[in-house]
Amino acid sequence: MSDESPTPSSSVAPDGETSAETVASTDDTITPAPQRRSFWVGLNQPFAVGFAVTLGALAALLLGLAVSNLATVIIYISFALFAALGLDPIVRALERKGVGRVWGMVIVYMGFLLVIAGVILLIMPTVVAQIAQFIRDIPSMINDFEKSDAFAWLQTNFGDQIGSILKDVETFILNPANIASITGGVLAVGAGIATAISGIIIVIVLSLYFLASLNTIKASFVRLTPAKSRAKVTEMTEQITDGIGGYLMGMVILAFFNSVVAFFLHLFLGLPFPALMAVIAFCITLIPLIGPVLYWGIATIIALFTDPVAALIFAALYLIYMQLEAYVLTPRVMNRAISVPGSLVVIGALVGGTLLGLLGALVAIPITASILLIIKQVVIPRQDAKL
Repeated sequence: MSDESPTPSSSVAPDGETSAETVASTDDTITPAPQRRSFWVGLNQPFAVGFAVTLGALAALLLGLAVSNLATVIIYISFALFAALGLDPIVRALERKGVGRVWGMVIVYMGFLLVIAGVILLIMPTVVAQIAQFIRDIPSMINDFEKSDAFAWLQTNFGDQIGSILKDVETFILNPANIASITGGVLAVGAGIATAISGIIIVIVLSLYFLASLNTIKASFVRLTPAKSRAKVTEMTEQITDGIGGYLMGMVILAFFNSVVAFFLHLFLGLPFPALMAVIAFCITLIPLIGPVLYWGIATIIALFTDPVAALIFAALYLIYMQLEAYVLTPRVMNRAISVPGSLVVIGALVGGTLLGLLGALVAIPITASILLIIKQVVIPRQDAKL
């Protein structure tokens, strides 16, 4: 009987099984990670890089030219859309009272057209007459101001430069050649008026279409987003449209209050051109925060040439109204509008005014409010969710 040496149990594994060492050796095999291609490697092909950069610059140039050529159309579309958003709260209020949307739109636009017709027929002739009277009265206003105590005080503290400045202003304004150069001539003024009238008609027609299909536009926009995000996008869309509509309506209401206050202050204090100053007040105070302060300064300076005492009274009373508007009227009128910090309002108004003048300043505030709402509702929650 021969002795058999024991077989190590760890060296041979049963049939159909994989040894632990084999598995370990297989798992220990490391696949090298693919190396990222550095940006600078692409510079080894200067022709391809130069071609891509040239195509990008050409595309940017063509896009800039297209936007510049279509700037007027883009402005018309933007104003029509904002007008539709501003009128939509009135239409929906009529719908809540049982009026159909179509009839609500008819009522709103008929009222809107009646207001425009009333302004053109009743207010504009007076305003045009007062503008002509203002130009004719400039020499007498300057002469009266030079005889006032306020002018004597200014001349005492600032020297003879004040008198020379007034003479230069009077000479410039009363020179027909300068007026023609400012306005561009009769043909340019006529072309500008015709362009303005056609632009108003285009904006009214486009806003009518936008208002009629506003719900469809919002629904189509929501369907462009992923299904899981549509509830959130719908909520944000309603907040933005409601906020912009409330802002636009509140802005018009506050501007109307400013124009009424300016008209009666000029009328009761005996200051000239009350209708003209009321129209100027309405246009300027459409810009929040900046508008009332700007009009207060302009109206006070113009009133100083007529009656310094009345001008000081006007400045004090209008300043009181500005405080009343800021702390009493604005919180009630703008309760449905998107709240925007004052600093962003000023920055947005300055940027919009620089790009598109007064109209740009008016549109910049709703756009700023919309961007702020998107940042609060989308960007900040995503950043908070990151670890």
